[in-house]
Amino acid sequence: PLHHHLNLCTFQVSYVIRDEVEKYNRNGVNALQLDPALNRLFTAGRDSIIRIWSVYQHKQDPYIASMEHHTDWVNDIVLCCNGKTLISASSDTTVKVWNAHKGFCMSTLRTHKDYVKALAYAKDKELVASAGLDRQIFLWDVNTLTALTASNNTVTTSSLSGNKDSIYSLAMNQMGTVIVSGSTEKVLRVWDPRTCAKLMKLKGHTDNVKSLLLNRDGTQCLSGSSDGTIRLWSLGQQRCIATYRVHDEGVWALQVNEAFTHVYSGGRDKKIYCTDLRNPDIRVLICEEKAPVLKMELDRSADPPPAIWVSTTKSSVNKWSLKGMHNFRSSGEYDNDCSTPLTPLCTQPEQVIKGGASIIQCHILNDKRHILTKDTNNNVSDCFAAWVSAKDAGFSSSDGSDPKLNLGGLLLQALLEFWPRTRINPMDEEENEVNHVNGEPENRVQKGNGYFQVPPHTPVIFGEAGGRTLFRLLCRDSGGETESMLLNETVPQWVIDITVDKNMPKFNKIPFYLQPHSSSGAKTLKKDRLSASDMLQVRKVMEHVYEKIINLDNESQTTSSSANDKPGEQEKEEDMAMLAEEKIELMCQDQVLDPNMDLRTVKHFIWKSGGDLTLHYRQKST
Repeated sequence: PLHHHLNLCTFQVSYVIRDEVEKYNRNGVNALQLDPALNRLFTAGRDSIIRIWSVYQHKQDPYIASMEHHTDWVNDIVLCCNGKTLISASSDTTVKVWNAHKGFCMSTLRTHKDYVKALAYAKDKELVASAGLDRQIFLWDVNTLTALTASNNTVTTSSLSGNKDSIYSLAMNQMGTVIVSGSTEKVLRVWDPRTCAKLMKLKGHTDNVKSLLLNRDGTQCLSGSSDGTIRLWSLGQQRCIATYRVHDEGVWALQVNEAFTHVYSGGRDKKIYCTDLRNPDIRVLICEEKAPVLKMELDRSADPPPAIWVSTTKSSVNKWSLKGMHNFRSSGEYDNDCSTPLTPLCTQPEQVIKGGASIIQCHILNDKRHILTKDTNNNVSDCFAAWVSAKDAGFSSSDGSDPKLNLGGLLLQALLEFWPRTRINPMDEEENEVNHVNGEPENRVQKGNGYFQVPPHTPVIFGEAGGRTLFRLLCRDSGGETESMLLNETVPQWVIDITVDKNMPKFNKIPFYLQPHSSSGAKTLKKDRLSASDMLQVRKVMEHVYEKIINLDNESQTTSSSANDKPGEQEKEEDMAMLAEEKIELMCQDQVLDPNMDLRTVKHFIWKSGGDLTLHYRQKST
């Protein structure tokens, strides 16, 4: 999926170019939750979608459903209420509450002011904690959350304060008596969630604490850090009691068995180890992933665990068997010399939930209308914008005219075409009486923009520019009662102007002067006031200077005609553009301008002063 933003003031409207059903994770998977009762795996990731998978072994297509509502990375998820409810935390600054069986979003918590990175869950108390880059930890009672509705979702919550830095990891014990946070501050902070009292601060790591686990009664804590170590802490003694140096690089993910005797660890070095906490020399290399490990989830359907699910910065999720582990431990064939490379227990995953390609690069072309994208499978595709002529945009008109269109405006009209407010209403009833067609009143409602539609499944997102999401809906749902009401409250005036009142933005022109640069030795010309679209690229002004003012010997014609008797118009234009760029520099306030820049950018970011924009040209010294 590809996001596009139409930005004005502090409010932005975005939409996502995507298939109707996105069956595959389209980027790294940040979080996993297993429901052993229903044999379901929940994955949440960097494409903003939470997906549900069947983990029955030989099922052809494991995909069950998508849970969509977030508008940025989903960073963590927890399954509560015996698998009935899922809570998710996202970089869109929200925490969401989902019906896990049916896959719909029940409510949205907007208490955080920045990315929400981590969740923790106390099963015995049905208590969930959330934390992130705003340094806040909030505690939520799950039973209260499941009673919320889309419209009635104000909830009081207690918060834990004292963090000095962004929080990346969080843990709570099952009994809900201890909560621990890890951050870029490199310390572990500990509270009692019942009283919100600070209990202690644990020092020892030398980098960000990325993963935390507590034992059942909250007396011991395991931490994994970007410093490459795993530490075991005694909360009673308030100190680190063991340090495990298993990985070559940062430790990002931890899991521990029920008895809190064996830790499973993964991270930046792509390796997954199981280490005996009581005898650190006993460790097994379970497998090597193809990318850095982001999350792991133990299959706890038996003891010892039969398998471990692993997600990475790639989009596939693998299940690795732990079946040979027990024999391996007891046979003594373990590695107690950390310098010898281990042979992995597994070379092939037992099961794979395949991921899809994700976009890794995109480039907006000079026409500001097409985008070139490259994905992880190395496919390149193009998919917009300002004033264009209808012909250029590929819209033919019946009367042969070629009107100037504002593509950005047309796009907004298409995205909101199902919203009742944007329809041009039928004529009043008296006239309608006369206009019967086959006994039916003729419907004069005009939808959209009259040129094109966007796929009805397109997600449309309203939010603060570069900030919080206010509202997300699918294009086709804007006719719904609740959605219409929320749109009435959310849609900013500039969108109303275009979609409801059908007032397109004015076609802006910028007046400017062209003068030779003082260093060129040329005489100052009579001041001719020029005017052009604010979208015009500097390149076009350079061509104008080259062709009309400097009028150099026209070498381009002779060189190209020797190769080709009559070069086409387009080739001539391209030659002209290349020559202009080779021979000429255009400057503003003594700064050399990039040919791709448009006049609007030059005026606002380089000229920056009152009066008409003045550009200087000079020939490049060869």
